Amino acid sequence: MEKENPILVTSPLLPPLEEFIPFLEDIWNNKWLTNNGKYHQELEKQLCDYLKIPYISLFTNGTLPLMVALQALRISGEVITTPFSFVATTHSLWWNGIKPVFVDIDPLTGNLDPRKIEAAITPRTTAIMPVHVYGNPCEIEEIQFIADKYGLKVIYDAAHAFGVELNNESILTAGDISTLSFHATKTFNTIEGGALICKDEKTKQRIDYLKNFGFAGETTVVAPGINGKMDEVRSAYGLIQLKHIDDAISKRKKVSEAYRDYLKDVEGISFFPEFPSTKSNYSYFPIFIDSNKFGMSRDDLYFKLQDRGIIGRRYFYPLISEFPTYRGLESSNKENLVNAHQLANSVICLPIHHEISLDDVEKIVNIILEK
Repeated sequence: MEKENPILVTSPLLPPLEEFIPFLEDIWNNKWLTNNGKYHQELEKQLCDYLKIPYISLFTNGTLPLMVALQALRISGEVITTPFSFVATTHSLWWNGIKPVFVDIDPLTGNLDPRKIEAAITPRTTAIMPVHVYGNPCEIEEIQFIADKYGLKVIYDAAHAFGVELNNESILTAGDISTLSFHATKTFNTIEGGALICKDEKTKQRIDYLKNFGFAGETTVVAPGINGKMDEVRSAYGLIQLKHIDDAISKRKKVSEAYRDYLKDVEGISFFPEFPSTKSNYSYFPIFIDSNKFGMSRDDLYFKLQDRGIIGRRYFYPLISEFPTYRGLESSNKENLVNAHQLANSVICLPIHHEISLDDVEKIVNIILEK
């Protein structure tokens, strides 16, 4: 068994230590560790420029922006969302006392299917929370049309979508608000971190109040906020990351292209199509196993790879709707989520990151094709 040097599904992009040390020395000298310091302000400015967005607010992780977005837009009642995502998407609703209503996904993208949204709208529906799964852009125009028709807000969970563009425009400007995750596993990371993107200064001000206990001044609290601020150390880390992110994405692209080339004609293995209008960040490379055609089940292949030191992930299995908290919801019925179950039961995300070589890709593919 080849376990000496496992190939992991991802590897954190770490800035060169020699570039980070001067920032740390400056932080130590200034003794300003958090509360909207100069590196925090500079990272917000540079991210707005890099991502082509109007306003951004940094957070200490990627879950808090979802929770604050719901508060900022005063969402209540029911929110239509996807079961095919990381649990933070739905947990943010639950923590705000909001009922998630699951709608099935489009099997070609893994994203919320806009053709199935209207049937799930009730008088209690106040918003739609889609996810750009694996960084694949949702059908933003169709979703916005439905939202406008029924007077609903749209909050995009864009945790996977750092730098992703559609027709040369950032997908982070779609809807009312978008959120990002800068967790260590993401293409761009600040170890832990996240952000909330909005379109106007008034909304950003409310968000900034909410992430800092609601303080609008030394003795003035205007909202029941929480503590979600990003500190100076991670802000500085993020500034250095921005210098290296394009190179890392370029390396991920080569890995993705190699997988596609090797696996394109393998019976029983499929993957999402590439969309010419999309600028990708190559966050993930999911493949889907048809056990009848491939001759091996998804789980058998998954554990075979693991035994050979190839650590993929079954993102997203099981569906959120299958977890105990959500299992009893009417919308969690399997007949309501046929496509989501199909993808969840057949997916393996293969290793993809900036440190994987083309020799690694060939090794992984050869193990997949062994019978």
